[in-house]
Amino acid sequence: MTDTNQMRDVYVAVADPTRRELIRLLADVEELPLHKLTSQFQMGRTAVSKHLTILKDAGLVLDRKVGRETLFRLDPTPLREIQDWVAFYSKFWTTNMLRLNQLLEEEEE
Repeated sequence: MTDTNQMRDVYVAVADPTRRELIRLLADVEELPLHKLTSQFQMGRTAVSKHLTILKDAGLVLDRKVGRETLFRLDPTPLREIQDWVAFYSKFWTTNMLRLNQLLEEEEE
């Protein structure tokens, strides 16, 4: 990524436990205002806003203003990149586990 491209890496965005919890909270509802999200954490509104900004930059969270309130919702589309990456390596583990199982069976004989 270049300096002019402000999009953050989806892996960086989900690396933090607070951001993963924000994703989980937003996955359970259509939208949540900032004050309700903040009430779920032992940190202030500014800290939660910073985490939401990172998620927004990665394309995982969308926001919209309704009066004085900002509502946030999840856009899970970028999570497909992670799902695809994990799926690739799960093939590796499945293959290796089958090989290990074969070796163990041969050893038993």
